[in-house]
Amino acid sequence: MPMNVRQETYDTYWVFAARRQEAFFNRLKNRPQPWTSDPIIEEYKFCNTYRASDRVSQFLIRNVIYQGSQNEEEVVFRTLLFKIFNKIETWQFLEDRLGSITVGGFSFERYCSILQEAMDAGNAIYTSAYMSCASKAFGYDRKHHNHLKLIEKMVVDDRIAAKILRTRSLEEVYKSLLAYPLIGKFMAYQLAIDLNYSEVIDFDENDFTVAGPGAERGIRKCFVDTGGRSHTDIIRWMESRQEIEFERLGIQFPSLWERRLHLIDCQGLFCETDKYSRVAFPELKSNRVRIKARFAPNPQPIDYFYPPKWHLNDKVAVTTAEREQDTPPGRMQLTLAGV
Repeated sequence: MPMNVRQETYDTYWVFAARRQEAFFNRLKNRPQPWTSDPIIEEYKFCNTYRASDRVSQFLIRNVIYQGSQNEEEVVFRTLLFKIFNKIETWQFLEDRLGSITVGGFSFERYCSILQEAMDAGNAIYTSAYMSCASKAFGYDRKHHNHLKLIEKMVVDDRIAAKILRTRSLEEVYKSLLAYPLIGKFMAYQLAIDLNYSEVIDFDENDFTVAGPGAERGIRKCFVDTGGRSHTDIIRWMESRQEIEFERLGIQFPSLWERRLHLIDCQGLFCETDKYSRVAFPELKSNRVRIKARFAPNPQPIDYFYPPKWHLNDKVAVTTAEREQDTPPGRMQLTLAGV
């Protein structure tokens, strides 16, 4: 059965990818706002076209994964601990109280106490970016107690780092994580991608993908009929067609220093297309009818750093150096022929 795209929304997926990446580079190069000609992207908060460019992912890569001991057990522990809360301020609060964060220094009671201290001071310890399961899987009333007990079980009791080292694919990493309580399908996939940023494992991001709820909504808005294909099939199809679609639309796509979109990025772009469509195409109904967060520039600059095995950091350094010689006003302007 052939697929049937909803053309306007389907094309928006690709145009959004290019315009959001345009905004990323204009901001990186210290160009003045507006960073894009797209009024919706200017007004509302959207994730980056490439997941690894988002502020939280950047903090994870530079400050959590690649800062500190590169022993596999330590890297896995730091990554899982950070991502359970997925909030930069929570990590920094723990570091302020503990100094270095290590497996040997982990204490369920001490960590519970520190995070309770943060909450008592009026601080949120979880991100609102995605919902973390709040069941009492380990018998505690407080959500963070259950999550810390989960970390203890995974890292201390089960030595999950050793299991991950024995995996032979990104999907096996995903299944190892999914076996634990409080970790659903989408979170297990996100954690697998985060661990894959490290040197602990090195699988192709195009080996495996899982569509989150937002991506599923985006797929429904881009396709009238998927022809019986699964969400995973659709994401793979989009990844394979990126050059074809950008050329069809006359878009000179500003890639991440020649890195193509991978499955994790294409999955995320469906989620962002769903959000974008709430304003651009409000007639496409779903269980989400508005974009909650408006864009407000964060004054804290990001010193961009990608997994060294991607071989991008020298290119980042060149671009960063060149921005001092950039002489606009003005901004990089995409060519969007026929759009």
